[in-house]
Amino acid sequence: MKTSAEELRMVGNTALLRLPKTALLCSRQYPVSIERTTYLWAMEQRQLGYCVVSGFNSRMEQSVFRFLRQDVLQPIVYVLGRGIQPTVQFEYERDIHLGRLLFVSPFEPSVSIVSQETSDIRDLLLADLADRFFVPFVRPGGNLDRLLQSEAAHNKPIVTLDLPENAALIRRGARIYQPPGLLAHSAAAQTNPS
Repeated sequence: MKTSAEELRMVGNTALLRLPKTALLCSRQYPVSIERTTYLWAMEQRQLGYCVVSGFNSRMEQSVFRFLRQDVLQPIVYVLGRGIQPTVQFEYERDIHLGRLLFVSPFEPSVSIVSQETSDIRDLLLADLADRFFVPFVRPGGNLDRLLQSEAAHNKPIVTLDLPENAALIRRGARIYQPPGLLAHSAAAQTNPS
């Protein structure tokens, strides 16, 4: 990690920063067809106890955050595009107390509104914290596409879904996500009903 912990404001279990982390990133506008396979990915992370890091900004990311929180052992690092507000400790008291949630921000609490600038800074921090990326959908030429081509994301593995819109990402070396074991059969049954 290039960003030192001393530069960050944090609430929660800071030991989560030492875990291998997969960043969940999804463009805000996405096809509904990605939801099932994205939930299968989230289920896999939950079953294996893998740490997920995200800004949980898009609807898809927010939905996965709610799903992951259902498991009391799921480690989650939530990177904010604003300062950590005092209410966070109350809203997420149980998750923080259980040691499975860490809020991270490069901003002082006085930064209370997310702007394009703070969002870009958050995304760069997210890329810095991540060891790898799961990107179910990326809008070609969008903010996320540019982030994935940045120095912060350079040489980190990317996994995506097999969609025409993700073709450029796949050409740049992203692997296509294949749900393991029984999850793969569930995904195949959904796309090829008998």
